[in-house]
Amino acid sequence: MTNKTFYLVAATMVLVACGKEATVQEQEKVEIVKTMTLQPRRVQRQLSISTNLQGYETVQVAPSVQGRIEHIYVEVGDEINRGDSLVRMDQTQYRTAQLTMANLETEMTRMNALIETGSVSQQAYDQAKLGYDQTKENLAFLKKNTYYRAPFKGVVAAKNNEDGELYGGAPILSITQVDRLKALIAIPESYIPLIKEGKKLTLESAIYPNEVFPAFIEIVYPTVDAATHTFQCKVQIPNGKRLLRPGMYVTTTVPLNEEDVICVPYQSVEKLVGANDRYVFLNNNGVAQRVAVELGQRIGEDVEIIAPEIVPGAEYVYVGQHRLVDGVKLQTTDSINENAN
Repeated sequence: MTNKTFYLVAATMVLVACGKEATVQEQEKVEIVKTMTLQPRRVQRQLSISTNLQGYETVQVAPSVQGRIEHIYVEVGDEINRGDSLVRMDQTQYRTAQLTMANLETEMTRMNALIETGSVSQQAYDQAKLGYDQTKENLAFLKKNTYYRAPFKGVVAAKNNEDGELYGGAPILSITQVDRLKALIAIPESYIPLIKEGKKLTLESAIYPNEVFPAFIEIVYPTVDAATHTFQCKVQIPNGKRLLRPGMYVTTTVPLNEEDVICVPYQSVEKLVGANDRYVFLNNNGVAQRVAVELGQRIGEDVEIIAPEIVPGAEYVYVGQHRLVDGVKLQTTDSINENAN
């Protein structure tokens, strides 16, 4: 064997030996971690649904008579009470109906006297009475639509006309109730047994981060949407302080049943890069076991995790898990430098 061949063989043996040594060292690598024993925790299940608020009652003021708008009594933002005058339309039709009604009242007084003495036929009396009743009904209709009054307590949300304009049928005003509000929420059909009328819930708004507003389910709709597999509920929200307004975006929280779940620190749950898959590590007899999990309800700094392997008594890695790979050996400790490589 030449010297050149000897050195080549020696170098190869050294490289092979180094590779085997590195592999052995890698296989024998031990990660130091902190673990906790998983235990069930009793929590109140809840359902969060986002929605928009609406005035409990909203009316578009659109009288059923044509003509000019004589006078609008309110402006946008005005608070109104039930029965307050809102709009006065052209009074010509109403005044004509008043004159007709006055004449018919005189005629009916005469007809009542004649029918008692038998001086007029029942048919003639009935015809006169029909004309009187129709005119009376028409007069009431014209009065309501000539002098339009507020049907409930609320505020003026919009004003679309001014005095003297010709009314074309589009709403003159929009009034809405704000001392109580409503919202519609869509709830998955699986919760049908848990949702009843009168059930209390809460609302939160980003505008008031420290406020929680009480509400309750007023109506549970009787049908399920076949496309979304949800059913609607009408929620009523007392709003005496007027902090909430129609159109605001809020999150409703509906309390459900209580259950035993397993929760862990939210920061201890790993997320797969480039995906939304979540996983954790268990200590399986001194070896890291990677487990894919689903996230459930968030409770403060903790989160519920769900998987067949996540059971009471399992040893869960909550510190040092960022450095782990499936199958690596573990050593548990009470203190650990999480920044260590």
